[in-house]
Amino acid sequence: MGICGYLAVPGKCLVVLGLKLLFLVPAGVPARSGDSVVKDNITVRQGDSAVLKCNVDNKVSRVAWLNRTTILFAGSEKWSLDPRVILMENTAVTEYSIKIQNVDVHDEGPYVCSILTNKKPKSTRVHLIVQVPARITNISKDVTVNEGSNVNLMCLAVGRPEANIIWKHHSPRGIHKFVTEGEHVELKAVTKEQSGSYECIASNDISNPDVRTVQVTVNYPPFISKARSTGTPVGQKGVLQCEASAVPRADFEWYKEDRRLLNGLNGVKIENQGKQSMLVFFNVSEEDYGNYTCVATNTMGITNASIILYGPGAMHDVNGAAVLPRCSICLLVTVILLYLLKF
Repeated sequence: MGICGYLAVPGKCLVVLGLKLLFLVPAGVPARSGDSVVKDNITVRQGDSAVLKCNVDNKVSRVAWLNRTTILFAGSEKWSLDPRVILMENTAVTEYSIKIQNVDVHDEGPYVCSILTNKKPKSTRVHLIVQVPARITNISKDVTVNEGSNVNLMCLAVGRPEANIIWKHHSPRGIHKFVTEGEHVELKAVTKEQSGSYECIASNDISNPDVRTVQVTVNYPPFISKARSTGTPVGQKGVLQCEASAVPRADFEWYKEDRRLLNGLNGVKIENQGKQSMLVFFNVSEEDYGNYTCVATNTMGITNASIILYGPGAMHDVNGAAVLPRCSICLLVTVILLYLLKF
């Protein structure tokens, strides 16, 4: 059925036929010899408004805007059903312009302003280009792995022009560094130093980059980073400190020789704060002097360090080096058995 069959108003049918026969040149069709054609490109960002301008004069008998072969406006009469498309008002007499509000990707393409002047067709062709800010559409979830495992991270983004993706690593120690470029990151035999947040940054210079992060947690066995011998006179308060880094956080136990110390007994108190454990003596006696062992354990492993509590003038290791207890084998067996029973 022809277009007139769909139109109840004969006037509109005549207008359509007139437009089709006299001067409407669909986009992509070469202009006829003698036609005057002006071409232009307009670039707008998704969500903004696009103004398509067309210059006319008082000799114009007919004028219309088309999107491909669809009529948007014929003169001042709107044919488009899209409420975002409006005819610009309060413009110069020689201007016949339309505005497309809240532009989206599907609006991209060719537009034609067709003019009939003294029975000679003239066209202004505008190609609308829609730019889309980079946006991350999918990213890996936070992950927890054991040290030595492989980790694969993924970050997908869209945008027009195409989004560029880079990765940055923010370690727990506050070190920030570039990792790689692209959608995927592969970490082989991951170490505890590679734990932290991995930042995916997607950008295409249309707007501010889109940034999201993936948290990588690396489980590793404890290692004691601080354990120094301490000298305290009799009758004074004494404190032995032991610090262990571990993920998951380490549990602490204290031993004197091969005997485990319990919190609150024999004048000692055990205070655990995060990765640090302190053995507190409220009133140091001669019997308190000697070799103590700090044991740190988690699901990944076990470690220990020896610390000496000594009195004034006593011989000791000034560098705080580990000193083995007199019955180191006994203590080692005891600790291993307790560790196996716990896990």
